[in-house]
Amino acid sequence: MPLVRILALLVFIPASSLAAFASEGRVSAKAELLFHIGPVPVTNAMATSWVVTLLLILFVRWLVGKPQIIPSRGQAVVEGLVEGLRGIFEPIVGLRAMPVAFPLLVCFFVFILMHNWSGLLPLVGTVGWTEIDTATGHHVGFIPWIRPHTSDLNGTIALALTSFGAWFVIVMKYAGPRLLLYELFGNKADKNELPGVMYWGLSLVFLLVGVIEVVSILIRPITLSVRLFGNVFGGETLLHNTSFFPVFYFLEILVGLVQAFVFTLLTSVYIGLVCNHGDDHGDESHGDPDHSDAKEAAI
Repeated sequence: MPLVRILALLVFIPASSLAAFASEGRVSAKAELLFHIGPVPVTNAMATSWVVTLLLILFVRWLVGKPQIIPSRGQAVVEGLVEGLRGIFEPIVGLRAMPVAFPLLVCFFVFILMHNWSGLLPLVGTVGWTEIDTATGHHVGFIPWIRPHTSDLNGTIALALTSFGAWFVIVMKYAGPRLLLYELFGNKADKNELPGVMYWGLSLVFLLVGVIEVVSILIRPITLSVRLFGNVFGGETLLHNTSFFPVFYFLEILVGLVQAFVFTLLTSVYIGLVCNHGDDHGDESHGDPDHSDAKEAAI
């Protein structure tokens, strides 16, 4: 049997033949409890996250091996991926914040991508145990052993809060509170080019816009987590209800890639909106929006 046919059987037949056990195609909106580690409950999404992450780390370590000046094929693949992502995110984040932000962005992209795609593996969501009502002996539910981390809202909330916390730390380090407040509420108009009444009127407008911006910043964890969860969970439900039809299967490969990129791109944009104001300011500005003007006046 050709290798392509063998792979097709491994990918599609086991999942579609076992999908009937998955509560007639229904996918639970919440992760199911598997066991406890002391007082800590462990869900199928948590267990899958640990296993996939461990396998990913081991695979990258095996692929790279011992880093060399003349890279091996595996090291060249990893370096090519890293350089490609750097080329995308560096103009957005800026050179100053890039050394700290880039490892976070790479981890976000690879982690989310692998966990999105983990839901497409054979037996995911279709192998587990059936809940039986002890009183009636009837089937009352199905608990899969494996569930993608990003199809659990708790998992995407954790990712979004990590993104939000990292944004705050990076902004405070490379922009500072003064520049952040200026970006939110400061009047961006040139005072020398506008009449005084119009300038102070614009100050009120920028203040109101800043309040709206603060609200949008506070809801970022919600929008990031719900967007990622909705797309991945919707894809899981679609695959189960269509018995893992190949067309939708390959569509979910594309959706998993796009959602990983969107999450990472939005995180980089949030950082760059405050930290990326050109590289001519240098590290000595420490978030002072008037520093460069004062320096030019002194010269």
